Amino acid sequence: MTETQPEAGRPDDDVVELASRLFDAARAGDEPTLRAYLEAGAPSSLANQAGDSLIMLAAYHGHAGVVRLLGEHGADVQAPNDRGQTPLAGAVFKGYTDVVDVLLELGADPDAGTPSARQAAQMFGRNELLQRFSL
Repeated sequence: MTETQPEAGRPDDDVVELASRLFDAARAGDEPTLRAYLEAGAPSSLANQAGDSLIMLAAYHGHAGVVRLLGEHGADVQAPNDRGQTPLAGAVFKGYTDVVDVLLELGADPDAGTPSARQAAQMFGRNELLQRFSL
């Protein structure tokens, strides 16, 4: 029996399946699964074809614990997706105060990205979040 090799430039099916599992865990807030994979060496900076990183997906779906876990494992809290949006701007857009707080603790810049988190807070009248950026 012979194994087939992936075409040049195309990831192996096992890698695609693992990445999919990690993206799903970030979206769902599955901290135990992500912790296990990160501790086994999975990259915290993994991003999908739209440039959405694991930390972006966790932030956008309101999972502060997963955001902290990823940040503690070296995920880039500033990494924009292909549309220039940062995890902090995503959390502001969705109104996830706890996620905003964690990202700020991890060093996220409220003025990074397009629109920035500060601009998003202004656009959506999220004054309570704007106040956090001045602290």
